[in-house]
Amino acid sequence: MDEALKIVNDIKAGQIKPVYFLMGEEPYYIDKLSDYIEENVLTDDEKGFNQTVLYGRDVTMEDVISTCKRYPMMAERQVVIVKEAQDLSRNIDKMESYAENPTPTTVLVMCYKYKTLDKRKKWTKALDKVGVVYESKKLYDNQVGDWIKRVLQGKQYAIETKAAAMLVEFLGTDLSKINNELEKLQIILPKGSTITPKIIEENIGFSKDYNVFELRKALGERNEKKAYQIAHYFAENPKDNPIVLTTGQVFAFFSNVLQYHGLKDKSQKNVASALKVNPYFVSDYVSAAKNYPMKKVSAIVGALRDIDVKSKGVGANNLPHADLLKEMLVKIFN
Repeated sequence: MDEALKIVNDIKAGQIKPVYFLMGEEPYYIDKLSDYIEENVLTDDEKGFNQTVLYGRDVTMEDVISTCKRYPMMAERQVVIVKEAQDLSRNIDKMESYAENPTPTTVLVMCYKYKTLDKRKKWTKALDKVGVVYESKKLYDNQVGDWIKRVLQGKQYAIETKAAAMLVEFLGTDLSKINNELEKLQIILPKGSTITPKIIEENIGFSKDYNVFELRKALGERNEKKAYQIAHYFAENPKDNPIVLTTGQVFAFFSNVLQYHGLKDKSQKNVASALKVNPYFVSDYVSAAKNYPMKKVSAIVGALRDIDVKSKGVGANNLPHADLLKEMLVKIFN
C-alpha cells in the first residue's frame, strides 16, 4: 500500500517514468495504479489521440512495442496501457530491447496479473532502472483486517474488529471484492460512521449467527447444540452456504488447530503470524486446542478430507448437503 501510494505521489509531482510494470498475485493495486495513470497523466483533450488501451489476449509484444514507438500528437507524451498483460507471458522477454531503450515520450503500463517476473534477469533489472517494477503481493488473512481499517480510515470511516473479521471470513483476501462491499456501505452510511457486525449482516447479507465463522467457533468450543443449529440452517439455505465452502473452511480451521498444537511459542502475536490469521481469531484456536488433543485433531483432519471429496461429488452419489453436514459433525464430536 505504501509503495503504491509513493508511485501515485511521484506521478502527482511530475516524476513520470517511461515504463510501469505492475505485476503480482493481488490485482487490486495493479488496477488502482493503472486506473490512476489512465485518468490523470493526460488531459481529456490529449486522451483522444494519445491514450491507447490494449489487451494481452488481442495483441503480440511486437504490437505493443510498435505502439510505444509512435510519437504523441499535440501533446508532451502518449500513454499505452496493456491490460491482462499476463496473456503475453510466453513472449514477455521480447520487452528486453524496449527496456534498454524506451521511447521517452511514451508511458507504457503493463498490467501483469497473477504472475511475476524473474527479477534476476538482465532485462528485468534494466526495466527497473528506467521505470517502475511494482509487485503487488497477496495479503495473508491476518493482514487484511488492518488493510480494511486503513482504507476506511482514509475515507473517514471506522470498523469494529469483528466486522472486519467477518468480511475477511466471508470474502477471503480478494481486496477488490472487499473494496466493492465497503464502497456500497459508504454510499448508505454518513462519514464518521463505525461499521458494525449488524451493519454487515443487514447490508451485505451475512448472518451474524448462522455463518461459517460461527460454526467454526461452535466446533472449537464443542458446542454441539449450536453447531447442529447452524448446520441445519446451512442445509435449508444451500445456495447461500455451499457445502464445498463449508467443508473447506472447517478443514482449514482444524488444520490450523493441528499446527497450533505444534507451536512452542503460543503467544497471540506468534500464533497469528504462524497461522496467518487475524489476531481476533487466536482465542478460537486456543479454545479448540483445549477441547481436541492433537491425536483427535489429526483424525478430524483426515475425516474432513474424505467429506470434502464427497462434497465435490466423488464417490458419494451426490449425497444431500444435510447428510454431509451431519456426517461432518458426527466425525468431529465423536
